Amino acid sequence: MTGFIVTLLVIWLVLAILGAVLEGLFWLTVVAIVLLLATGAWGWIKRKAA
Repeated sequence: MTGFIVTLLVIWLVLAILGAVLEGLFWLTVVAIVLLLATGAWGWIKRKAA
């Protein structure tokens, strides 16, 4: 489960960087950051519960 969460975090981080670098894809940065934070919070909660 931890590997899956880390994989998602890396994917969201790459998408955030890609959205920041490519002009006109600012929405991708915003979506990726929101997903990064949500995944991190979910992983933190799951880790505390286990």
